Order: sequence, then structure tokens, then C-alpha cells
Amino acid sequence: MLTFHRCINYGSYWQARCLVEGLRSRGHDAFLLDHVSSRINIAEWRCALRPTLPTPVSKSDSERYACKIRKFLAEFERLPLSAPFDIDHPERLAPMDAVVIGSDEVWNLQHPWYAGQAAFFGLGLPAERIVTYAASFGNYSCWEGIGSPWTDLLSRLDAIAVRDENSWWMLKNALGIEPETVLDPCLQFPPTSETAWSGPTKPFAVVYGHNFTPAFAHAGRRWADSRKLLLLSVGYRNDWADSQWIEAGPLEFAEAMRRCESVATNFFHGCVFALNNVKPFACEISPYRSIKVRGLMGLLGGEAHLVADGSSESVGALLSQPIADHLFERLQAVRDASDRYLSLSLETDA
Repeated sequence: MLTFHRCINYGSYWQARCLVEGLRSRGHDAFLLDHVSSRINIAEWRCALRPTLPTPVSKSDSERYACKIRKFLAEFERLPLSAPFDIDHPERLAPMDAVVIGSDEVWNLQHPWYAGQAAFFGLGLPAERIVTYAASFGNYSCWEGIGSPWTDLLSRLDAIAVRDENSWWMLKNALGIEPETVLDPCLQFPPTSETAWSGPTKPFAVVYGHNFTPAFAHAGRRWADSRKLLLLSVGYRNDWADSQWIEAGPLEFAEAMRRCESVATNFFHGCVFALNNVKPFACEISPYRSIKVRGLMGLLGGEAHLVADGSSESVGALLSQPIADHLFERLQAVRDASDRYLSLSLETDA
């Protein structure tokens, strides 16, 4: 697998882990290609120390974000990894039967440090088959289009599956193909591991994300007060929450999502983990992640869970109401299609 497995981001960690463990459960000798770059590492760590910009980060919070980084680095080393290799020289890898590119926004040509990294388009990978699973262009809109060399590289791939409608239209417009749309690995192969709990002992709801609008924050705060629930902000500071668990590691994040009552988020994987744990959720649409969350909710018929800027009236109801059955019915249908894609792309010569 070739993906963003060393990002200081809960979703990136879990999508990498879930896919590699899912492929192993299917009988494959799967591992993550451990690409390295000092340039990328420095950019990643700088962002992780100040993730809420333009909202400033205090010195005390910086220390807590540093603690979070150390927890991620420890978990990275427990993943099944290849020998490290220079991301600019994938041709130096040992030959492989297949490489799976994705999940995550591996094709985002606007990503601040991964943009245009040719290995994620298949260049130089020494494998008999190169396929993608749940690859995405992230917030790079299909209206922008792509040309050479990206179209040339993508056309050489043996099988392509994307994560969202935006990526589907990008490839439809650029290559004339209609790729399979598959589930994020965290939904396809939900994490099952549990860890020791050091969070609240009282009932709580999770706040996951940052830079929410004042209207959304006010609505979430009012709802929690009416329910006498603690608001636990995981991974980032949100002053409208009761408790800030900035330093939570990736396992602690997953455990918080498993134990909480509801999820207030503006992140893609906030929606994903709410669905996995059958938790009511409200997702505010943010400019950077609008393509991701709209794509996921459109795929599953969950558009009602999205809250647009300035439209906070539905927040309390969404955080209280069980998720509608039709989302899980659709989720299973896409899961079945994703399973068929993996079989065709990896387990046969199709």
C-alpha cells in the first residue's frame, strides 16, 4: 500500500491501518510502503504543532500538540512497514506483485506538501499490478481539470477506484472512464481494537475538528447543556467544549468515538467514525473539506447530516436523533461493491 500513513491525522492513520489489516484478512501479505522525505516530515510536524491556524496556538497547547505527535510516531512504528525508501525514488523498492495506491487525497494537486508527488500516480513503482483504492483528489475540484503528465500516468494503472464523486468526475472528464466508487477503508474494514480509557467518566459528546462557526458552536453548546452532557474536544482546541483532549493519540481517538453519545464535527472522518459506531452526528461544512463530506454523504444518502454555514437550526436535532436505517442499507451495498472491486483488482487477472 502507498498512502499518507505518517500524517499526524486520525483519519490518515486509521485509513492506512484499516486497509492494510483488511487486505491481510483477505489473505494478502500486505504492508505499507514506508516513504520518507525530510521536507515532507518537517512540513507535517510544523502543521501538527499549529493545526488550527489561522486561530493562534498558545505555548501550552503547542506542548500538548507535541505530545500528540509523539503518540502518533509511536503508533506508526507498530504498523506493518516496508524498509524506508526515498519518496522521490520508488524504483529502488524491491519488486512486488501489486501496489495499492490510496486511500486519502493522494492525487490532490493543491496539497501543501504532497502535491504532484509522482509515485502516488504510479510512476516508478516496481510492481506487476498497480491499482488504486478510495483514492481522491481532495479539495482539488474536478472543474479545475487535469492534463499531462497526470492523465498519462493514471491511464497506465491497472484498476482505479475512487472515494468521492469529485474524483469520479475528474477521471470521467479527463480519461473518459467511469471508475468504481468505494468506501473509505475505515468504513470498509472498521477498526475493532479497543484501548485503555483515560477520558471522562460522565456521559459525553465528542467535538472533532476546529474553526467551527460561532453559530454551530453555540448550537452545540446549547444542545449539550440541555442534555447535561460534557463536550469533549478531541485532538484540537475548541473553547466552546468543556474539556480539551488535545494530546489524544489515534487509539484514544477511536475509543472516544466508541464511547461517546454523539459527534459534532467538520471533518470527513468524524462522519466516518460516527457511522462506524452508530452515533448521532452533525457535520458542519467547511471550505477545505466540503468536497469530502458532501461526497460521502451523497454516496450514502446522508445529506441531512450536513450543516451549512449559518444554518445551525438542525444541529441539536441531528445530535439527538439516531442515524436513519437507509444510510446503513446504502453503506452495506457500497461495502459489497467495494469488496467485489478488491477481488477483481487484486485476486484475479481481470
